[in-house]
Amino acid sequence: MTIQTAVFSLDHDAMELIDRKFREKQLIAQARAHELFDIFQQELTVEETWALKYLFAYMPVNDLADYDGDLFLSHVRQTLDIRGRVPWGERVPDHLFLHFVLPYRVNTENIEDSRGILYRELADRTAHMSMEEAILETNYWCQEKANYIGSDLRTISPLTMIRNARGRCGEESTLAVAALRSIGIPARQVYTPRWAHCDDNHAWVEAWADGKWHYIGACEPEAKLNQGWFSPPARRAMLINTRIFANYPGPEDITLADEWFTEINLLEGYAPTRTVTVQVKDEQGGPVSGADVYFELYNMAEFYPIAVLPTNEQGEAAFKTGFGDLMIRAVKDCKWGEEKVTVADAERFEIRLNQSQQPDGSLDFDMVPPQERSGESSDAPSEEELQRHNNRIEEGTKLRTSYENTFLSEVEATELAVAAGLPQERVWEVLRKARGNSREIAAFLEESSFEYGEWPLRLLESMREKDLIDTFRPALVDHLIGSLPQRGELPDDIFVSYVLCPRVLDEMIVPYKHFFQDTFTEEETAAFRQDPAALVRVLDREWELWEDLPNLKGKGNPVGTFHIKKGDRASVDILFVAICRSLGIPARLHPSEQKPQYMASGSWQDALRPQGTKEQLEESESRQDALRSKGTKEQLEESESRQDALRSKGTKEQLVENGNGTLRLLRDSEAAAGAPAAAYSDNFTLARLEKGIYKTLFYQHGKSDMYDEPFEVEQGSYRLTSGIRLKDGTVRVRFTYFTVRAGEQTDVLLTFREAMLDLPVLGTMIRNNPVTLLDGTSKTLGELIGINGAVVAWIEPEREPTKHLIREISELAEPFAELGAPIVLVVGNSEWTVSFDPSNYPKLPPNTIFTRDSTYSSLPDFIAVPPASEAGFPHLFVLDSADQIRYTASGYKIGTGKEALQLLTGVWQQPI
Repeated sequence: MTIQTAVFSLDHDAMELIDRKFREKQLIAQARAHELFDIFQQELTVEETWALKYLFAYMPVNDLADYDGDLFLSHVRQTLDIRGRVPWGERVPDHLFLHFVLPYRVNTENIEDSRGILYRELADRTAHMSMEEAILETNYWCQEKANYIGSDLRTISPLTMIRNARGRCGEESTLAVAALRSIGIPARQVYTPRWAHCDDNHAWVEAWADGKWHYIGACEPEAKLNQGWFSPPARRAMLINTRIFANYPGPEDITLADEWFTEINLLEGYAPTRTVTVQVKDEQGGPVSGADVYFELYNMAEFYPIAVLPTNEQGEAAFKTGFGDLMIRAVKDCKWGEEKVTVADAERFEIRLNQSQQPDGSLDFDMVPPQERSGESSDAPSEEELQRHNNRIEEGTKLRTSYENTFLSEVEATELAVAAGLPQERVWEVLRKARGNSREIAAFLEESSFEYGEWPLRLLESMREKDLIDTFRPALVDHLIGSLPQRGELPDDIFVSYVLCPRVLDEMIVPYKHFFQDTFTEEETAAFRQDPAALVRVLDREWELWEDLPNLKGKGNPVGTFHIKKGDRASVDILFVAICRSLGIPARLHPSEQKPQYMASGSWQDALRPQGTKEQLEESESRQDALRSKGTKEQLEESESRQDALRSKGTKEQLVENGNGTLRLLRDSEAAAGAPAAAYSDNFTLARLEKGIYKTLFYQHGKSDMYDEPFEVEQGSYRLTSGIRLKDGTVRVRFTYFTVRAGEQTDVLLTFREAMLDLPVLGTMIRNNPVTLLDGTSKTLGELIGINGAVVAWIEPEREPTKHLIREISELAEPFAELGAPIVLVVGNSEWTVSFDPSNYPKLPPNTIFTRDSTYSSLPDFIAVPPASEAGFPHLFVLDSADQIRYTASGYKIGTGKEALQLLTGVWQQPI
């Protein structure tokens, strides 16, 4: 094809590349050519044509499957129009516009035609501002619309976020990026895949203004740019990056240049860095090209790859990272080598591919994160700016709270339940979770319950909490009416969980029951019911595996995957489960293995997965499957109890036939005093070796009842990882290797390394400083903390770090209550916002006391200096019976609640 006109400052080669990839996507999506590409028959400008070509050229297959061309044309036209309207439109370079303004997708959210909606919200309030001011103002608007709450891994859309008025950090930053792009400001979501010094991860936003990138905490405004509670943790990160759906040339450091996306490394803008080069050699010492090198961190009790890079022709892979420890694993053709490295020690490391079987026994080692360090001095806001900022936060909170007050109330829920003859508590629980979507869910119950009784309610109860905020009546009616005739003689629990329930993994819920029922003939349906393996063979024969973006795996909806006849492995598995459920065949993804299964003769049978080509399997299995994140607590709790009950061990013959054995974890009767209680993904995990890579099994986060009773697992080589994290972030790790054989039981002793409890005296809490109780009574701090020790924390309830702390203390309510020591949570006047209501935290220990402190006079002096002053709230202290401070933690740190409990227990056991 002849390229006639330069557009968006693209040179001839760039335009040819876009055009070639566009034509590739036309071939890939030829089954949906009419729905996607008929828009090119309309009258388009040159800019519209090339903007569309650019988007299609790098569009993931799931988007080609799930959305129509009209959506993308509307998005392009609005984006180009906005560029001509905003005052800085001409100042944004074309390459930034293409990569950081034009894209319709930020994360893995459902795509909606939201650009114009967001623009109309923000245009007038930012029209007369500088770009930097507009970035700050947009974040104030985001804070008016939503704040933080932890949730599962499925990312809701910006419009759903606004409807729900809250979401996790990945959703807050998706909203903020979409909002900034809607007014023509280049923006990108950046994140640390996993922290090194504590569990979990975090995402925030970078926005470009007049030649420079700045960062903000999404939905958590500061008075100035480049400030946020996450700044100190970011200085200890081992990777901060973003993914761009294009062949992006930089100028930032490029971690991975894939055919369909580019990952850029932004760490040096936040922390000291070093580029390490790993040379992979074979057993004879020759360089190995095409090996995958995994750079792994200990996080949530597994070794998670923060980057996976291929070696070049010299057998080398280079990675820019922080000054902490990494586990580096190199793999090719089922051979591997592994080494724990300290980045500060060297710039080059060598790994030999000399292992094809896992070792025996156990291995102990430490993982040390980058040291805590002070940041560069920043331009602090003046008192006047700070007061103005605090007023804006309070105003924004009032606006958001006012909106939340429009959600359907408990009184209205009760009236609906009575009228429909439904249990009042269950109806309120569903409608409470639906929040801004509660009236839509209520309408579904009103319209359906008189005819179908409790089944509409049971359908809603089968779904995840997040599903209730973005699933609407057409989908709900389809799954209700399409499922009930399929019930037959299935037990209620099987029918509800594995036929009626529309949720399979992390896909967007859409109507699909009637679609699949109408798609297959009566003869085909009867054949699939008689032998679901026949459906497996159809999918194997007619559907092609296609994987492009690792983070979109398992996000394709089943109708789209069916139409396009392509999808990543997880999306094709979802398709299988959805078709089975539509035809009345109970089906699921295995709760720990995530493989598709169907029920036959009362037991679960594995569905053989589509094989694909050798190249597809080799490329995707080792690299992209390892990058699949574990589910969060909310995801894995969703149906864990019923899945555990259904996880049949079966007879020895059945186990051998399925290639499975059983595993029993044994308690360590000789564990030292103070050893932690085992909790899955908190301090231990299980992983099976597959093609040289350990893949973590999925179980409920915090699951503690895995001792003694055998449970079924696939045969193979396994690694048990246990870890104890110390206060400085160092982890004392133990690997225990074992093998499970088909039809046999394997007993494994779960042990932890010994970690001495450090209880230094750090200072003394002043007892006579006054605080105010919720009823207005004035007390001294000493009257509240008593004489037997206490936990005292100054908190900032609106911010994510405090919300994590309150959640952790709530999860540990029983052991805290057993100790009986008071937990005093202190809120300053400026942090006590209109939305804060202590009654919203009913799961906190009964010995929790909320107070107000207008002067912060009770805070120890060392909180006023770095690193505590930079870390910010919460400031937590563990006190002994002599009011001595024996532990302190400031700012964001997952696990602070657990550490406080451990130290408080130690204080009680240790004489003063």
